[in-house]
Amino acid sequence: MKHKDYIKGRGAQQNTANKFFKYSYETRDDFLEFCRIEGEEADNNKTQYLPIFPKTIVNKVTSPDLGMQYSMNPYQGCEHGCIYCYARNTHEFWGYSAGLDFERKILIKKDAPKLLEAKLKSKKWQACTIVLSGNTDCYQPAEKKFKITRACLEVFLKYRHPVGVITKNALILRDLDILKELAEHQLVGVNVSVTSLSEKTRRILEPRTATIKKRLETIRVLSENSIPVNAMLAPIIPGINSHEIMNMAKAVSDNGALSFAFTVVRLNGAIGQIFTDWIHKTLPDRAEKVLHQIEACHGGNLNDSRFGIRGRGEGKIAKQIHDLARLARHMYFKDKVFPKLNVAMHDQYKTGQWRLF
Repeated sequence: MKHKDYIKGRGAQQNTANKFFKYSYETRDDFLEFCRIEGEEADNNKTQYLPIFPKTIVNKVTSPDLGMQYSMNPYQGCEHGCIYCYARNTHEFWGYSAGLDFERKILIKKDAPKLLEAKLKSKKWQACTIVLSGNTDCYQPAEKKFKITRACLEVFLKYRHPVGVITKNALILRDLDILKELAEHQLVGVNVSVTSLSEKTRRILEPRTATIKKRLETIRVLSENSIPVNAMLAPIIPGINSHEIMNMAKAVSDNGALSFAFTVVRLNGAIGQIFTDWIHKTLPDRAEKVLHQIEACHGGNLNDSRFGIRGRGEGKIAKQIHDLARLARHMYFKDKVFPKLNVAMHDQYKTGQWRLF
């Protein structure tokens, strides 16, 4: 049974203190209690879209274990509300909380397509896959209104530049026309996140994301249109979705995914407090068991920040997860290969040589 104060439709159930602020104000709980007593609406639960104007959009990824060299994020914050999301901590850099603020205050980078084009036009730039959504989902609900991701894909196509996409939203199928053109030149790879096959689990873990049925359909449609798909079965959370690894791997493979990747959940920064509060409110009967199993994967802590180990975990439970993933690859992906993207065509575009092909 869910906690009586559970906020429906959101992942985080609180706003944690911002670690960059020396002082914080503890008046919100009093205000909420006053509203309850007076019978008033304490929180309208609406999302705010706030424009920001960064000077650059393409980010160099310095973490050696993330499998990407460059990323870009049209949006900061994410309305999907995934409770485990590592990107929550980045919202503190903008002066907001990693908790509810991350889901409710979405920062919009309307100049992203223009900044991207300037980057790709630079004589110094050497083609290298840029990943949309290295941090927050580029197809979250805001994209339906602002269409920044679509505009960025048009820039990638114009300059014949490779792009990777990470999403858990079926909205990506809106841009099937552009993705098909990119795929014709081997310029795009899509990563679709599937964290459970249970809608009950999906609704509490990732409250504003596409349904599991729609995500599997998204993999199928993309694959049928020769757009390579890697499934992100991540994160694997002991006691919540770890028992689904084999079934998830089979489901994404059956729908056309060429590969899958996974990570063992780690709750770094403010996410440890946010997740702990959430699980006691949503799954109180197994909260401590899940938390202890996560700790068992990280040397007794909810997080391990060591590169190469942080996403893999250690110990018996982590080993079981890796063994299942290894078996799943052998059974369902034995003869499948995710292709490398074309990094040569962009240079040909700059010199005009691509027109000869």
